Amino acid sequence: MKKISTIIGFLTIGFLLWYFIIKPYDYLVTFKVKTTAGTINQSIKLWNTSLENSSPIQQENLKNLTQQIIVKDSTFNYNWSISSVNDSISKVNVYVTDIDHSFANKISIPFGTTDFEKRTQNTITDFIDKLKEHLNKIRVRVVGIDSTRTTYCAYIPMKGLQIEKARGMMQNYSLLTSILSAENIEMNGTPFVEITNWNTQNDSIAYNFCFPVIKSDSLPIDPRIQYKQYSGVKALKASYNGNYITSDRAWYALLDYAGNNDIEIVKKPLEVFYSNPNFGGDELKWEAQIYLPIKD
Repeated sequence: MKKISTIIGFLTIGFLLWYFIIKPYDYLVTFKVKTTAGTINQSIKLWNTSLENSSPIQQENLKNLTQQIIVKDSTFNYNWSISSVNDSISKVNVYVTDIDHSFANKISIPFGTTDFEKRTQNTITDFIDKLKEHLNKIRVRVVGIDSTRTTYCAYIPMKGLQIEKARGMMQNYSLLTSILSAENIEMNGTPFVEITNWNTQNDSIAYNFCFPVIKSDSLPIDPRIQYKQYSGVKALKASYNGNYITSDRAWYALLDYAGNNDIEIVKKPLEVFYSNPNFGGDELKWEAQIYLPIKD
């Protein structure tokens, strides 16, 4: 009995040391959702911008982010960890710490539902509601392996954040249209965006907004536009429906598909657009085909 009591004592001391000193968080919230890690990542960042007294998201990688929220006299750290359950379901663990009252929280949490727990649950629930609302406004379906088409094109090179891409397209759509139509240039398909660089750490991109045209010797010369031959490539293909601001959700779906199927890809998506956002309408009827080139 004495030996058993000693073992129990050591285990109790070990648990208390872990719980009060080693354990790096005060409270853990876990949930599952039918979407990709990339979509969750982008949704956390967008949601964070809507909060008062929150600092910019710090990102270790696509699946691990840190967020800090200040409420009255408390500073809360939210450490988000995203993992894949299967091809369509993601699991999210949110490790929450009240930096200024961590020890007090650890003492009080086992004895009842504290204000800290209620506030945390409400905050995470607010995010989940926003995420579900977003997912109801988009449709992403991975089609499989296909090829992009070869075409000559007029284009405008741009740089910015992923979320700014659609605005850049809209700003230059009229410019390209007016210059080409003034010279009666024949179009050779619908507009597309060629991503030339994608930095997943800071969500920045460089891209060409392209109008396919029939190559000729009479193409208009304008310092704002350039011309080139785009060569088609073998690629993974996905279909996207929704506002083009968030068409990058299909990029992440293709990244996941490539990883799950051991397909080496080049992180330079190509988006082909079949709807004109200037006409408005039901965004779920806006259509785009998204391609992610496969390495040779």
